[in-house]
Amino acid sequence: MNSVVNNLSKLRLSKRHAFWISLVAIQCGIISSAHATQSTDDRQNVSELRESVKQFLIRESTGLPGNVTVEVGSVDSRLNLASCAALETSLPAGSRLWGKVNVSVRCVAPTRWSLYIPATVKVSGNYYVTARAVMQGQTIGAEDITAVLGDLTSMSNGVVTDASQALGHTTTMSLGAGIALRQDSLRLQQIVIQGQTIRLISNGSGFRVSTEAQALNSASEGQLVKVKISSGQVLSGTAKPGGVVEVNN
Repeated sequence: MNSVVNNLSKLRLSKRHAFWISLVAIQCGIISSAHATQSTDDRQNVSELRESVKQFLIRESTGLPGNVTVEVGSVDSRLNLASCAALETSLPAGSRLWGKVNVSVRCVAPTRWSLYIPATVKVSGNYYVTARAVMQGQTIGAEDITAVLGDLTSMSNGVVTDASQALGHTTTMSLGAGIALRQDSLRLQQIVIQGQTIRLISNGSGFRVSTEAQALNSASEGQLVKVKISSGQVLSGTAKPGGVVEVNN
């Protein structure tokens, strides 16, 4: 009889023990789940970082010639970055907002961290090429150039994107047809030549004096020219069409 009572007591204890074990397990599961949720919430969303970089580059590229498109590179999803309330995006010093770039992303609060995210800035717009062969020293006219639509970021530096950058300029080298024009291959036509006798016009309050002088350097329209008058005095003025140098007093 005692044996039966003891077995029943053990059975009751086992059931009670199992109940408490189950309760503890459930509580641990809830805590573990809450911890996992909290850990996920505390991690920085990678998509937000990429969007932040995209918007930064779109803002910074305002004013570039043509249509701008931004492609942001991937970010390693395994990065366990703390969630950031204050992000700062910038380009490293000396970087050009053109083609392939690396954008610096920094978190300043609540936890400090930083990384670089790669991106590509493409600019689609018109640039100018020679419509026919031109000779060195030739003055460019409207019939000598034509606009072509393309990716400006793939072009060499200083490509001509506005007709005014070429019209009236002279070439520093001979170019075949279809060659992209660069600003360093063109120069404004010189309207004053060194050693030339020019007409010096001096403007002042209520007077205008004109005399002959000798140009001491060559210059294009609007550039500074040094001239020597008959007394030997050297003056500086602005080159104007028609062999004129103007001095404002």
